Amino acid sequence: MGALLPIIATGLFAASVSPLWADHLFEGRDLDNGAQIYGESCASCHGAKLEGQPDWRTPRDDGTLPAPPHDASGHTWHHDTALLFNYTKFGGAKTLEARGVTGFQSGMPAFDDALTDDDIYDVLAYIRAQWPTRIQRMQAERSHALE
Repeated sequence: MGALLPIIATGLFAASVSPLWADHLFEGRDLDNGAQIYGESCASCHGAKLEGQPDWRTPRDDGTLPAPPHDASGHTWHHDTALLFNYTKFGGAKTLEARGVTGFQSGMPAFDDALTDDDIYDVLAYIRAQWPTRIQRMQAERSHALE
């Protein structure tokens, strides 16, 4: 566990990704499935190219933030894998509440009724595969520090 394993992406997205897995939860993930689900379930808010919504750091009138980018310019990679999984599965409000965070309004819905755990990990693997190797390593280190 924790060894860096290069995985060769196959299929339609092989040319656009250069995954470096440093987390056993991402080993052997289906990047094509992750890309498809991302396109169907995530891109409408987070952008087709993972670019997020404009002014994503500025709260709206209701206190929620616009959807952040999932590319290297955003903050997704600053979070450990468990948080990203829980945020996706259970939604932002429930996940933050479980971690003792109060006073933060999250607009992230829960996908536990729509996606399987494997689907969620495939989406996270797809997102992670879009990041430069250096950022993949930093996110993996954050995840391993909590194991």
